[in-house]
Amino acid sequence: MWIEHGAAEQKLWRLLRNRQMQGWKFRRQHEIDRYVADFACPDAGSIVELDGSQHGEQVIYDETRTRKLETMGYRVLRFWDNDVLTNIEGVLEVILAALASPAPHPSPLPEGGEGARRGD
Repeated sequence: MWIEHGAAEQKLWRLLRNRQMQGWKFRRQHEIDRYVADFACPDAGSIVELDGSQHGEQVIYDETRTRKLETMGYRVLRFWDNDVLTNIEGVLEVILAALASPAPHPSPLPEGGEGARRGD
């Protein structure tokens, strides 16, 4: 339901804005490549997406989008609107843990690593 999604997004934004998450700056509706992230913290390489009931119908699109953003070096965290509305402390805990750990490396090295030679 759109109203619920809007309420969840507003609730989370009130807690992410103005560097309230240990000084991390989040942007709302932030454009990255051809996508618009619900919330993004570029300095930490983190994206927070809120999924309402409509996302159950676009699972393949969301998975493709997440993989693309991950190859660009972003960590994508997804939460259901209901989680934000009923368990905001748990949502914030997951976000803080992600901010405390390094973002994934963009475009991971091929299997075998950097020092692997062809034919080995």
